[in-house]
Amino acid sequence: MTTFRAAVLQMRSGTEPDANVEAFAGLVEAAVGEGAGYVQSPEMTGMVHRDRDSLMARLRPEAEDPLLLEAARLAGRHRIFVHVGSTAVPLDDGRVANRAFLFGPDGERIASYDKIHMFDVDLDNGESWRESRTYRPGETATTADLAFEDGAARLGFAVCYDMRFPHLFREEAMAGAEVLTAPAAFTRQTGEAHWHVLLRARAIENGAFVIAAAQGGLHEDGRETYGHSLIVDPWGRVVAEVAGDAPGIAVAEIDTAAVAAARGKIPNLRNARAFVVGGADGAPGESVRVTGAVAAE
Repeated sequence: MTTFRAAVLQMRSGTEPDANVEAFAGLVEAAVGEGAGYVQSPEMTGMVHRDRDSLMARLRPEAEDPLLLEAARLAGRHRIFVHVGSTAVPLDDGRVANRAFLFGPDGERIASYDKIHMFDVDLDNGESWRESRTYRPGETATTADLAFEDGAARLGFAVCYDMRFPHLFREEAMAGAEVLTAPAAFTRQTGEAHWHVLLRARAIENGAFVIAAAQGGLHEDGRETYGHSLIVDPWGRVVAEVAGDAPGIAVAEIDTAAVAAARGKIPNLRNARAFVVGGADGAPGESVRVTGAVAAE
């Protein structure tokens, strides 16, 4: 069991990376001032830009990315964990990774994760998104350990639209994750409808903390994001929130004993069972696997 203070950094990233890095650094410093040992920034911390050509022109290789260099510096300077919710990283095939990074107290990178599920949707009022035209989806779920003096907590990674795919979170919880993450740039339209309820559901069904830093407000590229960065406890209670869509921070205590307590009361991870999906005539179907389930007797 371990305890630590976690902070969500709410941002309104624009089209110029240097300005976004400066805003990010200021929020990290504010979180450190509140005693945070782990800080998380939103999806696309480094740049929010919907024009593909302009985005590509501003990207830098991972080893030269100013946001990642600053995140590593701040992690080492303050001896904290810095989780860059995601930033755009150019790939050799001409596409881009929507990639999260975790830096440790020594300033070294511990883990990275590429967003798996692409936001290819058509919303009301003509709002349309096709992430797969620019971004290459990831293929690997990722967990990493946060080691503190009194113990460690296992972190599970996700980014934004991933939160609509509960099996990803379940697999990470079954792999030992006690803290699940979902940094995001949720649209205002979908955020008003689903943000709080989805994050609380992911916490409840896995008996885990969920930490979700968010972009918020009207961005330079014209999009509008919901904000309301959240930390949710394993019982589904919101324990910290940046109210509204303005930049800011919120901090909460993470105690993995609460994870053990929630999973002890509702042991659904342990009770899951495999089953088959049958047809109308009762004949078994093709799908025979349920994530995290024990084999049927």
